[in-house]
Amino acid sequence: MPKRLMIFSDGGARGNPGPAAAAFTILSENQVIKTDARYLGSRTNNQAEYEALIAALEFAAEVGAEEVACHLDSELVTRQLTGEYKVKNAELRRLWRRVQELKKRFSKVSFVSVPRANIQIQTVDALVNEVLDKEVSKRLGGKT
Repeated sequence: MPKRLMIFSDGGARGNPGPAAAAFTILSENQVIKTDARYLGSRTNNQAEYEALIAALEFAAEVGAEEVACHLDSELVTRQLTGEYKVKNAELRRLWRRVQELKKRFSKVSFVSVPRANIQIQTVDALVNEVLDKEVSKRLGGKT
């Protein structure tokens, strides 16, 4: 498994809080090595953003990556992780701490805010919406 990975993660909620999903894709030298998306239940948008990143970091740690560059479209989460903003919300602080624990498993971790126009962010955003559409459809008994 490659030692340097690029993570693109996104989370979203319909309502705040509301039904939420998380998705990520991990690349090595522009080649996708893992993509995942999951339904989270009721969360805020920011919680979903953190949970998407955590899932990606857990995978990267499992496969023995040494360096990860994390790309997020959430400026809030990025700025909290770089120390620019304090984490005041208790639930976000718990998720922030989990990211800090995971960071210790890598020699180098960076967090980069990228625009929603980024093609990889658009891909994971589409996966988030696909998961949410399926969940909403299920809850409506297959009717959309």
